[in-house]
Amino acid sequence: MPFWTRYPISFPFVSSEFIQRFLPRELQIVRTLDHKNIIQVYEMLESADGKIYLVMELAEGGDVFDCVLNGGPLPESRAKALFRQMVEAIRYCHGCGVAHRDLKCENALLQGFNLKLTDFGFAKVLPKSRRELSQTFCGSTAYAAPEVLQGVPHDSKKGDVWSMGVVLYVMLCASLPFDDTDIPKMLWQQQKGVSFPAHLGISAECQDLLKRLLEPDMILRPSIEEVSWHPWLAST
Repeated sequence: MPFWTRYPISFPFVSSEFIQRFLPRELQIVRTLDHKNIIQVYEMLESADGKIYLVMELAEGGDVFDCVLNGGPLPESRAKALFRQMVEAIRYCHGCGVAHRDLKCENALLQGFNLKLTDFGFAKVLPKSRRELSQTFCGSTAYAAPEVLQGVPHDSKKGDVWSMGVVLYVMLCASLPFDDTDIPKMLWQQQKGVSFPAHLGISAECQDLLKRLLEPDMILRPSIEEVSWHPWLAST
């Protein structure tokens, strides 16, 4: 029997725009997604005082952020096993025409040896008949792609791929790849390219994947399909 919990959504601290615009979108999206690496929503209830309760699968292992914070960098084999599952979840989402737009370590939950994506509050359903560029800033600055930070029209799916690169880097290095306390400096670092602490001994294949994920040029950055074919993910 799956684990589950009731999660109340009242959002007293967010704007009415979020409640009116993003919350209905999230509820609509989570009802349609069904994948082993996405937290399952079993039921939605509304109380008399207007609170919405989601009956959700429980990820008893916490999130990737706390895992790395408490235990330090993950062994490359462990990071690969978890990242493969994130790739499969995002591949499924993109195949369904959904961009997550808020991928970060805190939204990657752990259930035993399994990774489960959650929090689709900024997710967007993309048109199937045409490519649509977004200009909305979504997500967390530390995980945002250069084009998102610059406020230029961008491909939300490619933004997800960049954010996945930041997540993988944090798993392996227990630190962010770029300093998010100074945005202009961060943009400069992103253009310069990612570097790796030598003492961690990250393999050449893994470094190659990270450089591809954290490619500052949105056009050159791989799609999630191309990411799934990378030799590092295919190797044992």
